Amino acid sequence: MPNIKSAAKRLRQSKKRNLINRMRKSRVRTSENRLDEGIAAGNKEAVQALLSKCYSELDKAAKKGVIHANKADRKKQRLAARVAKMA
Repeated sequence: MPNIKSAAKRLRQSKKRNLINRMRKSRVRTSENRLDEGIAAGNKEAVQALLSKCYSELDKAAKKGVIHANKADRKKQRLAARVAKMA
């Protein structure tokens, strides 16, 4: 346990931020999994909507610093390639 008041506050903030970051990462993974399921099902309209949602989640995570911007771009590129291969 921290002995200093400011250290205690930083610990509280860190725990809260860690929870928020985990939720954002989880949201990204969930959207990727849903996109994979859509690709497997073969529904092109649904896949385009899911791809857009996935892009949005990746961009939000990168904007907030949960993942690196280059990682988000790389994932978006690979997801787009998988969708293009489906068509």
